[in-house]
Amino acid sequence: MIPITTESAWRGTSDCRNCGIRDMVLFADLDEKDFDLIHAPIDDMDFRAGATLFQEGGAAVGVFTLRSGMIKLVRSTADGRQRIVRVLRPGDVVGLEALSDARYDTDAVALTEVLVCRIPLSVVHDLAAQSPRLHKRMMEKWSRSLKDADDWLADLNFGTARIRVSNFILKMRSQTDAEIATIFAREDMGAMLDLKMETVSREVSALVREQVIEPLDKAGRVYRLLRLKDLQPA
Repeated sequence: MIPITTESAWRGTSDCRNCGIRDMVLFADLDEKDFDLIHAPIDDMDFRAGATLFQEGGAAVGVFTLRSGMIKLVRSTADGRQRIVRVLRPGDVVGLEALSDARYDTDAVALTEVLVCRIPLSVVHDLAAQSPRLHKRMMEKWSRSLKDADDWLADLNFGTARIRVSNFILKMRSQTDAEIATIFAREDMGAMLDLKMETVSREVSALVREQVIEPLDKAGRVYRLLRLKDLQPA
C-alpha cells in the first residue's frame, strides 16, 4: 500500500497524470489546483482474488477507483442467500453509495487480483464541495452505477438459462476486444444469474460444443466469441 500525498499526487508512484485509465476514473477532470485541496492520503491498494474490500453495512472509510481486475458486489437476501448484484471492472467506482449515509450497502469481493485507489470520504466531500468538475463527475458516476445495476438485474435475471448465460458472456466482453470475454467461477455465475451451478456449467459447455464460444485457457475463464449472433437475443 503506497500513500500518495498532495505533493506526489501527479508525479508519485501512482502517477495519476499518466494513469492508463485516467479518462475513465473519478478524478479524470481534476487539475493540479484541485489536488492542492487534498489533505489526506490517497492509498494504492492491491487485493488477491477472494479478498473482501468492505462488507455490507460496514462503516465507510472511503470510495475506491478500480484500476485493474474485477470486483463483485454481493448482497444478502432476506432468506440468507447471497446474490451478486453487479460486477465492476477497471474505471468503475466502488462504494460510491457510502457518500450518502457513510455505510456500504453490499459486500465488495475481489473476483481476480485487483488494484484500487482508496480515496478517503473527507477528500471526496471536500473536492465535491470545491470543485464543480468533480461534483459533476461524481453525479455522472452515481447515475451510471444505478443504471448499470438496473441493467444487470434486467438482463441477467430473466429468460431461459441459455439466455441468461449468453447475456452474461456478452456483458463480460473485454473493453478493448469485443471478441474476448472473461467469466468467472460457475458458482459465482449461478449466484448472479439465479441459476444452479450445474445449470451454468451445462449451458457454458453447450455453447463450447456448438462452437459459439471457444475456451482460451485451461481454467475455463477466458473465451473467444466465435458466433456473436448466436449469443444475442433473437
